[in-house]
Amino acid sequence: MAKTLSFQEVLETVEQLSLGDQEALMDVVRRRIIEQRRAELAKDIQEAQEEFKAGNVRRATPDELRREILS
Repeated sequence: MAKTLSFQEVLETVEQLSLGDQEALMDVVRRRIIEQRRAELAKDIQEAQEEFKAGNVRRATPDELRREILS
């Protein structure tokens, strides 16, 4: 079974890497975060399209939305 590291332990481990490896790690982590956000956005878009097709939402202009929110 793999041991789960605390945030502090991860930081301490990263500090043991060379500066170049730390920078490479940051790039990898940043790209993975971007990929995760894209996947979440794609999922949200898919869900919204399904709700729209099912008739659970309706189109509205920004002014209509503003009026509805402020009423």
